[in-house]
This record gives sequence, C-alpha cells and structure tokens, in this order.
Amino acid sequence: MNSTTVLNKTPIDDLDPKEFIIIKGAKVNNLKSLSVAIPRNKLVVVTGLSGSGKSSLAFDTLFAEGQRMYVESLSSYARQFLGRMEKPEVDYIKGVSPAIAIEQKVSTRNPRSTVGTSTEIYDYLKLLFARIGKTYSPKSGKIVERDSVSGIVDFMMSKPEDTRVMVLCPLLEKEDRTIEQELNILLQKGYTRVLSDGSPYFIEALLENPSEIEGKSLEILIDRGVVKHDEDTQFRFGDSVQTALFEGEGDCIIEIPGEGRFSFSDRFEADGILFEEPSVNLFTFNNPYGACKRCEGFGKILGIDPDLVIPDKSLSVYEGAIAPWRSETMKKWVEPLLKHGIEFDFPIHRSFSELTAEEQELLWTGNKYFKGINKFFSFLESKTHKIQYRVMLSRYRGRTDCPECKGTRLRKDASYVKINERSITDIVLQSVQQTIQFFDALSLTEFEENIAGRLIREIKNRLEYLDKVGLGYLTLNRLTSSLSGGEYQRIKLATSLGSALVGSMYILDEPSIGLHPRDTDRLISVLKTLRDLGNTVVVVEHEEKVMHAADQIIDIGPDAGSNGGELMFQGTLEELKTVGDTYTAKYLNGSARLEIPKARRKWRDSISINGARENNLKGFNVDIPLGVLSVVTGVSGSGKSTLIKKLLYPGLGKMLGTVGEQTGKMDGLEGALKSVTQIEFVDQNPIGKSSRSNPVTYVKAYDAIRQLFTDQPIAKQRGYKPAFFSFNVDGGRCETCQGEGVVKIEMQFMADIHLTCESCKGQRFKQEILEVTYKEKHIADVLDMTIDDAMEFFADERSVIGKLAPLQEVGLGYIRLGQSSNSLSGGEAQRVKLAYFLGKGGGKGKNSSKESILFIFDEPTTGLHFHDISKLMKSINALVAQGNSVVIIEHNTEVIKCADWIIDLGPEGGDAGGNLCFQGTPEEMVKLKDNHTAKYLSEVLN
Repeated sequence: MNSTTVLNKTPIDDLDPKEFIIIKGAKVNNLKSLSVAIPRNKLVVVTGLSGSGKSSLAFDTLFAEGQRMYVESLSSYARQFLGRMEKPEVDYIKGVSPAIAIEQKVSTRNPRSTVGTSTEIYDYLKLLFARIGKTYSPKSGKIVERDSVSGIVDFMMSKPEDTRVMVLCPLLEKEDRTIEQELNILLQKGYTRVLSDGSPYFIEALLENPSEIEGKSLEILIDRGVVKHDEDTQFRFGDSVQTALFEGEGDCIIEIPGEGRFSFSDRFEADGILFEEPSVNLFTFNNPYGACKRCEGFGKILGIDPDLVIPDKSLSVYEGAIAPWRSETMKKWVEPLLKHGIEFDFPIHRSFSELTAEEQELLWTGNKYFKGINKFFSFLESKTHKIQYRVMLSRYRGRTDCPECKGTRLRKDASYVKINERSITDIVLQSVQQTIQFFDALSLTEFEENIAGRLIREIKNRLEYLDKVGLGYLTLNRLTSSLSGGEYQRIKLATSLGSALVGSMYILDEPSIGLHPRDTDRLISVLKTLRDLGNTVVVVEHEEKVMHAADQIIDIGPDAGSNGGELMFQGTLEELKTVGDTYTAKYLNGSARLEIPKARRKWRDSISINGARENNLKGFNVDIPLGVLSVVTGVSGSGKSTLIKKLLYPGLGKMLGTVGEQTGKMDGLEGALKSVTQIEFVDQNPIGKSSRSNPVTYVKAYDAIRQLFTDQPIAKQRGYKPAFFSFNVDGGRCETCQGEGVVKIEMQFMADIHLTCESCKGQRFKQEILEVTYKEKHIADVLDMTIDDAMEFFADERSVIGKLAPLQEVGLGYIRLGQSSNSLSGGEAQRVKLAYFLGKGGGKGKNSSKESILFIFDEPTTGLHFHDISKLMKSINALVAQGNSVVIIEHNTEVIKCADWIIDLGPEGGDAGGNLCFQGTPEEMVKLKDNHTAKYLSEVLN
C-alpha cells in the first residue's frame, strides 16, 4: 500500500484533521516512513506480527506526540517536574487529541497499593464510613453515641409542665486532694448540696461531721427545678447540663422523682469502653492513626511459616513431618511426643494431612506431655545471641497474615463502625460483584441520603465498570502488585471510564490479555462505551473477537523487525478477509491455522494437589500430569492462578528448597514428587532492572561473541581480554557514558535530559576497541543487529548460533542483540526466559543432565500474533521433548487445542468459581454441554 495515500487513495495532505488523526512519515524504531490517517471517535485496532511496529506506531509515535504536545503547553515551572519528551521521528502529526495510554505493565510494586486505592473506590468508602457509619460496641452490640447538651435538654423539656427535675454529676476524687478539700472547693465555687445514696446533704454540715459519708460515693447537685415550656427554663437547663458535664468530666445524671435516674455522657463510649469517633484517618491504613499497629498497615508480618515447618504433609510425625525436629540435636523435642503420644491418643504414624484440625493444632500448642512447635520457636528466639539459632529461625520464617488485623491492615476498632451491619473491612474482603449487591440493597434515611448520596453514586459507578471489564471476582483488598498485566490494564481502563472524559484519545495495549473468550465480549462493550462517549479508541490487539468489533483495522507488516514497519492494510474486517494478503488475513479467513497434534502424549506419573482451598477454590483434588503439556483454563477469576501460583509452585518449590513464598491452603501434595528435580515459574517480570541488561547477555550468547572478538589478530596483538568487549566493566567501554551510550545532563531548573554521548557517539565503546572487527563489523555494529540478522552473520560460529537460535525459535528474531531489557514487553521478557531454558537443554531430544524440570507459564501468548503462536508452541513442545513437564495458564483456544491434558476450573469467576469442571483431553472436553471453554474450543477443534 502506498503509505502517502490512505483511505480510498485520498492524498494524506488533503485530509481534514478535524475528522482524522493524521500521521505522515513515521520513522520511529522500524517504521519505514509510514503514513496513516486514523478516523476520529472510532474503535480502531492496530494488528500485525509481534515486532512488526504496532507499538512503535501507537505508543512511541502517536501517544508520545500527544504527551509531548500537552507538556509543551504547560509553564516552564511545571515542565521541570514532568521530564523532557523527545519529538518522535515523524514528518508531522495533525489532529492529535489529549492522549491516555493504558499499558500492560504493572507499574506499581508498592506493597500498600490495592485495587481499592488504585481505582479511588477506597477513598470514597473511607468518606462514606466517616460520615454515616455507626459505631457498635463489640460487647453488647449497642450503637455507641455521644450525648449532646441540646439532646439532654430536649429530653428534660419533653416532660410535662411542672415535672420536678434534678441535674447531678458524680463528685470525682482527685489523687492529690482529700474529700474535705474537694468539698471546700465546691463550697467556694458556689455549690451548697451533695447527694449520697439519694439523700441530700449540705456541704457545710458534712465538713463539720465528715464521718457521715465516709466510704460513700457523692454526687454534686448542680440544679433543681420544675419543667416550664418556655425559653428561660430551656436556657437555664442548658447552662446546668453544661456545668454538670464539665464538673463530672463527661457524666451527667438527670433525676426525675417517680420516674428514676437517667445517665448521660458526652464521651464516645459504651459498656465501659471509650471508642474512637469515625474519621477518614481511622479507615486509612496508609496513615499511622488508622493502620494496624502490629503490621503497620501492610497486612503481612514476618512470622513462622507453617508450610516451611511442615513442608511435606504426606509424612507422619514419626517419619519426620516437622522439619526443624529432624536433626540429631533437635530431635529431643519430638521424642516426648513419640514416647507419650499413646497416653493422649495421638496418632504418630498417621500422615499430617490426615490429622484432624484439633490434632494439627495440638502439635503447635503442645500439652503436659510435650512442648509444642510454638514453645520450640520461643526457645530459639531466646537464644538468638548464638548464630546457629539465628540461622535456624531464618530458615522457617516467611511472610504470614497479620494475626491482629487478619490481613485487613486496619486497626481493630475500625471494624466496629458499620453501615447496614457491614464494616469497611467486610466490604473490602468481599468480591466486587458482592459489593455491588450490597450497595444496590442499601437503604438509607433521608438525612443519610443527603449526606452520602453523591458518594454512593461514585462508588457504584466505579464498581460497575470494574465488573464490566471482567474483574468482578477481585476484592478491593487485593494487592495491585499481585495482579497480572491484563488485570492491571483493565483496572486502569475502569478508572478512566469512571472519570468519563470526552474528546480524548485512548491507546490500549492488548486489553484482552488474561480474559477468557466469554469475558472478551464484556470488554468489547466497555471499549464501545468509551468510543460512544466521544473518544478515539486505538487498540493494539491480536484477539479475533476485538477485530470483529472494530470500526477499522490497521495491519502493520509484512514481517517483524527490519522486515516490518509498513502499512499493509487499512479498512474493515470483511475487506481484510477478502482482499488482504497478510498473515492476519490468512488466519482470519481460515487459510492458515495452527495444526492440531496428530496424537496426544500419554502420561503415567502425576502430582496431586489435594484439598485445594485457597481464595475461592472449593477443596477439590486435581492431578498435574508429568512429561506432557498441560493447560489450566477457565473464565477470569475461576481460580487458575491461585491453583498453580499459590499452591503447586510454592508447595513443590519448598520441598525442593528453592521457593520461600507463602503456600496457600490445601491438604498437601502427593504423587511422583521425587521425579521432579526443579520447578521454574516463567513469568512476565522484566529479565533485568539495569539499563545495560539485554536479551543477548541473559541467554549467555554475549560470552561467545566477546570470545570471538578476543580471538581476532588485532585483539591478540593488543592483549585484549573478553572483558574489554563488555559495557558492564571498566576496560573497553566508553568511560564518559560508562557504557550506556547516553549521558544524563542535570538541569537546575528543568528536567534532566539524556543526550547521545559525544565521546563514543552512542556506540558504548572506546575507539580503539571498535578497531577490532569480525567480518568487517565491530562490536557496536553487532549489538545493533537483530537476532535474525545475527543468525546469518554468525552462521559459521556454532557457539553463538546455539545460544541465539532459541531466541529466534520463540519468535524474537526481530529484537536487537543490544536492546535494553527495560524496553521489552512482559510477553517478550517471558519468551527470552523460555529461550534461556531451551538453550540450556540443547533444544533437541531427551534431557542429557537427567534433570526433570516442571515449567509453569502464565499466559505465554501475551503480545503474540496468530502466526507467532505456532513458533511458541514448537519451543514449548521442545521442552517437553527434553523430558520436562509444562503447565500453561492460558485462555487462547489455539494453545488449548494443542494441549495433551486440560484442567478447566469454573464454572464462573469469584465465589461462583473455584470448582474443578473438567480434566482430560481436548477431544473429551468438546463433548461437554454448558461449559464456557468447551463451547469456544469446539470452534477451533475441527
């Protein structure tokens, strides 16, 4: 397609920027002077192979220019805080709206950030409870109220005229004064009478004969009179009550002859407990006032982790289930239990998982026959002056739920404040869907409605958007850092919808990640809502359903990296299917699809997860087959990540001694545990935090390349070592920029700017190092090559090819050898890790090192085009061919149909999920009725 004329061959310069966002001559990264006109207020999908230039167009060009233009419009004072933004390499961009980018990366690792705080729902909840929450006493369940002067006077004035009343308050004894001194002071203040046991006494008479009231409690008679329904009496009673509350330090007694005595207090107390009055700070766990004192608002403490103490629950006490008591020096702690267990009927030969809850608890608490595990750790803590005890303690410590706040982070008395019998901790611990039901059923008085009506509307609005984007199963207390990239992106999408902006440009990066096909429909309705409000929505996406919903599709290609960056197609889905000749078109019209395996692998050994009860899991047993490719699937929130990431990974990892994370609730793991020698969780976290970290160093290919340059004649003459060709250590790297290629200039009144290093011109190395060449290329040229180019360049060097080939096999041939790890997406980082493992095992045949590794992949199709998924599946199958086992958490039906074994959880998300719906082969699964996964799988399994 001629990239200077788009949309029915209209020259791009003639288009109206009021109707189109016009990009002309974009050259960012691999874009080849790409020109495109994006129609305003439409849902536009940008697709193409991984690395073809989609993100370069959407984020690095369009969003970057939108952000830069906004920052340029601010004052010079404001600009210094926002960082200098480079103008994208493009001829021009016209018609840009204010841009909002919603990316996949979880940009916060703050341990205090939760779903509630990041969506602002929690801020509204705090206000709501501070304004209309009622405090209930935990003793009696009564509402705690403070009596006011006007309330007490109203009570007195409600009595019939001529009713006699007395206003009293208790006489409080002071530590430094005797009763006689107190009575003298009262006399000086103008009081004349006190009461004792209902009988009045003149103060002067008592001072003459103090023995009359010795040991008795006294009350001051502040005032007495009769009720008259006039203003003067009201004012008089008001003064008297105020005086009584002052003298009685918050207590006032009204006595009405014939009716009795009525106690009032202006203190916020009940049942003898003084409560804190509801305020916003009381419900703020990020504030020392509201945070739980034990865990300081984190919800977790460093305590003794039961799963580290009893790692293998299939063992009995006799077989050494209690790990710290296995050693020669510490077995004296278990001997009394083994010796006397029969006396209190304790089954020492029964596996820990088969013990009753009372018997398991007894091991911790102990009894008169033996000291329990708790006493053992108290003993270790008393001996921490000795290093061996400190080492032993550290071995069994882990992050556990705070016992005081049960993980809710708030001080205990914050839960005494309730609305419709629910406290703020109750609300944040239930799912978004349950919270919506709570607010729908909420009944308020007219007074409360006036105060809280607006707050409730804002809360309900944001909760409903969270539910619409498929996150109804999350709790508001869920840590933001524990969310997947897709979940975090949809939270930001829901927050943007809550703010209801108009006339903006939303740029989203694969919002369908982590969504079951069923939930994608709901996401599409949200994207359409965003468009219908009057916004331009640009989505970088591979999901077929989202393409079907798009007003227009832009296909970038034809291939990835240096062979991409061109506009291959722009138009509707139907046009793409019929006239398009791209990889996307072939997959959409069915002419190219991932092949179904001819036969499913059979398995003999498995690991059983018994009694899985963490989060919403309903206590089922499930087998994880070994030596095959298994896929765990189910709708969003059905419990897939909980089962694998919270139970299987830490549970097996602790047995292997390689994982220290807290294990979720389950009865234990059984089966062929000993046949797995290693467990690897291949997640989407960055492969390195340093700007110098890059894929070629991660897969150990750079070592061979440096050795190659060291072996060149000129390098040998000058005595260069391999370290001279490294940009991480002194020697050959440019000392001006420390091997970064750029220099940071600190500006006093403006943001720091990064300029290309003048010494090395961005090439990272000293000039004399660049004089060493291999096939007429120096080291900086090599680092600037793509993986695909490097494979051709180093074709004769087996040591280099062997390490780079896995990167190409997993579909990363387009990335440059020296590309910073920070610039890789989550999916790309995950595939670099996969390439590393493929490189270690050789990628062919059985694993030579007798290792049997269990690999866990979390959504490995993230950021992958249909065409790239086939490359990924070849690589994953290569791991299985080496004798390893692979478990994939996935929704993509192209991957599910390639599995040897499927584990399906559901049937819904949240509380309605957590059940084992199916385990078996894909062919068996499609026979199921009323199963969400089976329905979508049957469409591709033919």
